[in-house]
Amino acid sequence: MESDLRSIGELARDSGLSVSALRFYDGADVLAPARVDPRTGYRWYAPEQLADARLLARLRRVGLPLADVRAVLGAAPGGDTARRLLDAHLRRLEDGLADARRELSLIRRLIDQRENPMTATPVEHRCTVPARALAEALDAVRFAVGSDPELPVLSGVLFDLDGGLLRLVATDRYRMALAEVPVEAPAADASAAAIVPTALADALRALLGSGSGAGTAELVLDGTAVGVAVDGHRIEGVALDHDYPDYRALIRLDPVRRVGLSAADLREAVASAPTRTLPSGPDGAACEVAVLAVDEAGRLTVAAPARAADASDPSDASDPSDASDPSDASDPSDASDPSGSAALRVAVNRDFLLEALAAGAPGQLVLELGGPIAPLAIRAPEHPGTFSVLMPVRLPA
Repeated sequence: MESDLRSIGELARDSGLSVSALRFYDGADVLAPARVDPRTGYRWYAPEQLADARLLARLRRVGLPLADVRAVLGAAPGGDTARRLLDAHLRRLEDGLADARRELSLIRRLIDQRENPMTATPVEHRCTVPARALAEALDAVRFAVGSDPELPVLSGVLFDLDGGLLRLVATDRYRMALAEVPVEAPAADASAAAIVPTALADALRALLGSGSGAGTAELVLDGTAVGVAVDGHRIEGVALDHDYPDYRALIRLDPVRRVGLSAADLREAVASAPTRTLPSGPDGAACEVAVLAVDEAGRLTVAAPARAADASDPSDASDPSDASDPSDASDPSDASDPSGSAALRVAVNRDFLLEALAAGAPGQLVLELGGPIAPLAIRAPEHPGTFSVLMPVRLPA
C-alpha cells in the first residue's frame, strides 16, 4: 500500500545514507525508488528496500566500486556473485594496505634524508637469490624495456625488493612485463628499489650465463646503485636517478574472461593471422594489429580488425578450416567467424604479442581479457609471479 512507503528522508534516516546519496544511487540505477510523484518528483521507497539501502550504506563505507555495488545488489539469491566480488575487493584493500605501508616506509627515509642531508647515507640492502631464477626473470622482462629518449625513467629494469620477493619490472607504456624471484632467507622489512639501466641489465644477464646452474647471486641495492656477485665475479653500476611509475595497479587486473591454451598454438595463430595497419598509442605510430576474439563458449580466434566493408567476412580468421571441432576451447584457430559472434574482442599490437610470447613460458598459458579498452594479461600457471600486460589498440569506429 502507498501508505507503507517511506519518504526519501525517512529512508535516509533509517539506512544511514544521506538524501543526496539516495538521489545519486537512483540516477546511477543502483537503488531506484518504488514510486516517484509525477507532479513533485518526490521519491518514495517500499518497506523491503530498507534492507538494500542498509547493505548499500555498508558497501559504500568499504569503498566498493559502483559497478560492483550494482552487481551485488542485483545478484540472484543463492549464487556466489556477491561473495566473489566482495572477496576480490578485500584482496584489493589488502594489497593497497601493503602498498601504503611500503610507500610510507620510503617516505620516512626521504624525510630523514631531507632533514639530515649531510649525514644521511643510502640504506644498503643485501639479499641472495637463485642465479637461474634471476636469469629467467631478466629474460622474461627485457623485451618490454622502453627506448624513448623522452622517457629515460623507462630505459631500464626496475629491481624492487619487497621482503621475500624481488620483482623485476619493465615497461614502455604500451606493455609491461613483471617477474618475481624468491629471496633466500629474507628480512621481513627489507624494502629497496633501483632502476637498473638497460646496458647494466644486459651485462648482468651475460654474467649469469646460461642460468642452468644451481648457484646463487648476491644482490646489493641501496636506491642509488646496484651490485651483483655470481661465482666470484662481480658487476656493479649506478642506478637511474628517477622515480619509477607505480606498476602495482596493473598487476591487480579484474578480467572478464580467462582462456587457457598452449603458447605454441597461440604463437602459430598470431603469426599466421592476417593483420591491419592502424595507429597505436598517443604518438600515432602505425603498427600491425590483430584481434583476439573470444566467443560465449570460450573459444579464441585471432583475426585482423574488420573494415566497415568486410565486417561480415569470415576469411579474416586465422584458420577457419579447423572450425569443425567446436569442443576444443583451447585452439585459437577454431572459431570460423570472429567478426560478429565474439562475446569479447581485444585488438593488440601483433609484434608486441609475439615478443611477449617468445619471452614467456613455453607451455600452457592463460589469457586474461577485460574488454576492448582494458589491458590484456598473459600468464603462465606454472610461474604465477611472471606475466606480461599489453595495452589494447583502439579500433576505429
